Parts: sequence; structure tokens; C-alpha cells
Amino acid sequence: MEANPQVAQLEEALLQQAESLAREHLKNAEASRARIVAESAEKLKLAEEREVLAAKVEAERLVRQRTQAAETRLAAELDRLRWALTEAALAGVRSAFRERVADEARYAEIVEAWLAAAAQTLPPGDLVAEVRGEDEPRLAARWSALAARAAPGRRVTLTAHGQPSEGGVRVRLADGRAQVDQTFEARQARLADDLARVAMERLFASAPDLGALVYG
Repeated sequence: MEANPQVAQLEEALLQQAESLAREHLKNAEASRARIVAESAEKLKLAEEREVLAAKVEAERLVRQRTQAAETRLAAELDRLRWALTEAALAGVRSAFRERVADEARYAEIVEAWLAAAAQTLPPGDLVAEVRGEDEPRLAARWSALAARAAPGRRVTLTAHGQPSEGGVRVRLADGRAQVDQTFEARQARLADDLARVAMERLFASAPDLGALVYG
């Protein structure tokens, strides 16, 4: 009979130990659960951040792509408009110049001004002024006085160059060492950049007077 209390005590001790182990395992399980939940939440947060960042990067890429496409279209449209306005400006200058060519007195003034500019550019020496075949007889009667004013102290021989041209004059040294082309076509080519600038300025409604292209 004495063994029964001892057995009871042993059973009680084992039960307490089992309960203690159970509580410890439960505590560890709760801690593991909390850690797993926290890790899962952190992974989910990181995944969401990565998705948000990826979406942001993709959105920025699409914006850049569409912006570049829009800029390309705008540049192409501006080039087209600049070309159209340049052509319109050229046509206007050519038309204005033809009107002056038709007026013999006004045309002689232009030839004189362009001859003077060429004479100032060329080195000292006798000059040869080449004009269109149809202009030679028109200018011949007034040539001596015109040349004296444009190139004082220099002999300037008038001749025809025979090349297609709207008008103007091509001036060279008599010995052929240097030449300045003051024909309408050559001046127009030299003014190409200015014409493009004028066209762009007209896009913004601030173009200068095109008369300067004829007289400048």
C-alpha cells in the first residue's frame, strides 16, 4: 500500500513535466508562428514594393517613349513647315527681284550695289563684270557712270556670262585670280541659312522684312 503514494507522486511529477513541456512547445510554436507571419508579411511587402517599382519604371518608359515619338512627330512637322515657309520666302524674294529687274533704273541700282560690294571684297586690279546676255545692252548705256560710282579708280569691263540666271552680276579680277558671284542664285544660296531662320521666325509670327534679302 505504501507504493501507491509514491506512484501517485511520480505520476503527478510526470504530469507536471508533460504540462511544462507542452507549454514550452506551445510557446515555441507561437513564436515560430509569429516569426513566420512576420517574415511572410515582409516578403509580401517587398514583393509589393518590387511590383510598384516595376510598374513605375514601365510607366516612365512608356511616357519617355510616347514623349520621344511626339517630339519626333513635332520635329518632322516643324521641318515640313520650315521647308514650306522657306520655299514661300524664296518665291516671294524671286518675285520681288523680278519686279526690280523689269524696272531698268531700279535694276541698275541693284547691280551697282552688288558690284560695289564685290569690288570692296576683291584685291586691287582691273575687274570684269559678267551679266546676263539680255542685261548687257540694258546696262551698257549707263555702265561708265555706274562702274565709276561702284568701283572708283578701277576699270570695270562689262560682258555677258551666258549662264541661266534671274539677274545680278558676277565680278572677277581681269587676270582671273579671284571672283565674287553676286548673281541672284549665288546670293540666294549664301542666304539659305537666313531664309531658314526667317521661316522659323515666321512660325512664331516675328519675321523681318524680306526686302533686306534683295538689297542686303
